[in-house]
Amino acid sequence: MISCVSFSRGRAFARRSRLACLPLALASAFGGLVHAQQAQQAQPAPQTPTLGETVVTANRTPQALTDLVGDVSIVDRQTIERSGATGVADVLSRLPGIEITRNGGVGNTTSVFIRGAETRFTAVYLDGVRIDSQSTGGAGWEGIPLSQIDRIEVLRGPAAAVYGSDAIGGVIQLFTKRGEEGVSPYAGVGFGSRGLRKIEGGVSGKSGLLDYSFGVAHEESKGFNVQPASKRTVSKDGFTNPDRDVYRSTSGNLKLGFQITPDQRIDATLLASDTDAGYDPSIGYKTKPPILFKNDISSNTLRTAGLTWSAKWNDVYSTRVQVTDSQSVYKTQPSFYRTETHLRGYLFQNEFRFGPHLVTATLERREDALENAPTTSAKLFSRDRAQNALSLGYGFVQGPHSLQLHVRRDNDSEFGGKTTGSAAYGYAITSTLRATVSAGTAFRVPTLYQRFSEYGLASLRPESSRNVELGLQYTQGATNAGIVVYNNRVQNLIVFDSSAKGCQSSFGCYSSTARARYQGVTLSGGHRIGDVTLRTSLDYQDPRDLATDRLLARRAQRHATFGADWRIAGWTLGAEVQTSSKRYDDAANTVKLGGYTVLNLSASTQLTRDLNLVARVDNVGNKDYQFARLYANAGRTAYVGLKWTPQ
Repeated sequence: MISCVSFSRGRAFARRSRLACLPLALASAFGGLVHAQQAQQAQPAPQTPTLGETVVTANRTPQALTDLVGDVSIVDRQTIERSGATGVADVLSRLPGIEITRNGGVGNTTSVFIRGAETRFTAVYLDGVRIDSQSTGGAGWEGIPLSQIDRIEVLRGPAAAVYGSDAIGGVIQLFTKRGEEGVSPYAGVGFGSRGLRKIEGGVSGKSGLLDYSFGVAHEESKGFNVQPASKRTVSKDGFTNPDRDVYRSTSGNLKLGFQITPDQRIDATLLASDTDAGYDPSIGYKTKPPILFKNDISSNTLRTAGLTWSAKWNDVYSTRVQVTDSQSVYKTQPSFYRTETHLRGYLFQNEFRFGPHLVTATLERREDALENAPTTSAKLFSRDRAQNALSLGYGFVQGPHSLQLHVRRDNDSEFGGKTTGSAAYGYAITSTLRATVSAGTAFRVPTLYQRFSEYGLASLRPESSRNVELGLQYTQGATNAGIVVYNNRVQNLIVFDSSAKGCQSSFGCYSSTARARYQGVTLSGGHRIGDVTLRTSLDYQDPRDLATDRLLARRAQRHATFGADWRIAGWTLGAEVQTSSKRYDDAANTVKLGGYTVLNLSASTQLTRDLNLVARVDNVGNKDYQFARLYANAGRTAYVGLKWTPQ
């Protein structure tokens, strides 16, 4: 069985995940480590939490980082730039508890798994605007422009009691830059392997009551052959396509803020991104001779818009009113396929703060619409639905105690009412050691495609989950360490079943008959010795299909990141090792994808007061490995970038 499949003229994509549990004996062997939940960065070292820093992802309201009970990571713009990464998923893959898969290079179909949960089980927001697909489910990561992202917040663990449908595995919030006092222009160029070229520019600032930020970027690459010829592809499948698969992306972003009064503010945000990537389809590969399209292009179009009015009426009561809109389009040429998802959201949030108490009451409405055209001649498929919700939250922080309670009632136009809840408690055992425990329920309604397309079943039921986790966190000066143990069970898991009852398609249909368990242990830590900063994260997992007792596809049972950064003579030199154990490409566990270990090196320096240099070499040993069967990775890649930011 396949957990999530999108068809394009016979082409199937499978997205799935689960995490595995490390025996307690092994966890105890790492007893000195505790998961640094507060601020792990991708590259360089974990960010040191400060009392003044706040995050919004955990509870959908600004909260001090040190008061959080949730398992949160933060990535800032400096980290993103030093990473030399092209895709958002590549940055996320260096964080604890996160894996990715990709059908080839940047711009091709990409999945992000938090704690092994399916990619559709992560709720994704860009400047508060929801991004999702009502076709396959989940955000189209390949279409989100990293060049426009200034900050990333990641919450691991279910959050449906705060965010509603979809947040079974976690929540990822992406933020663009906000203008600060003065005028700050910037411009940058970058060059890399396989003809990679980047150019970006923009300006941000603040004048009086108005702050603004504007940025544009373009990048392109000659690419590589994402499905290189092999004995398997030529002799067994009778198919190969030796062309170089190009990549192009153009994006722009505008953010405006106006301080109406000292206690009232309006924010507006717009983002547009167009991405084209070459790919190799499996269309007609069994015909003689095989049908080959040498210029196959997949295109991702993303448009987001949001308008927010925030008001603080007194020291106790504040409100936030928000209207958001997003449109995501995926299409392929010349083997035609097109799917478009349109989401609109309305939010009215009320906050009451008195002493150590925070009470929230939120009304929310979400409208989903899907248009799908599998071929140029096929009839256009179009459906829509809506969800209305009321959520209540309570937070308490005083002395060593932190408590967070949430309950939410969603009413879906197709499935009726669904109630979810969560409870989390943290206790500071000492000034350096803190324990946390949490439990929560979550759900996701089937996509419109999964119910009403030619491969759909209208009888599908919402997927639901129950999660429990324990954490221990240690922070002392330049040292942090932590451990999180979690168990997340999902009922009515939607998979693609070739023998589904009531199916009208000869290929099969979606079915909500499976059960899954995502359980595991995440260990992480960091330490600074003089000018050297060390960091590590290790995930031990046992992703399991409870119906077949087999591992779920494309998830490793073990993956880890080890890194070090050294500041010397004005330079920051970095080394990072990413390693992963074997995975299986199929649900039957018959097609093995080998494990891998890669070494990445980086260097950055301030050439002048206004000019910064970043250089990076990834996969130094040119390791040949695959995230998906027959789809190659880029191999050894190099990148050099210059950015001008006048002081």
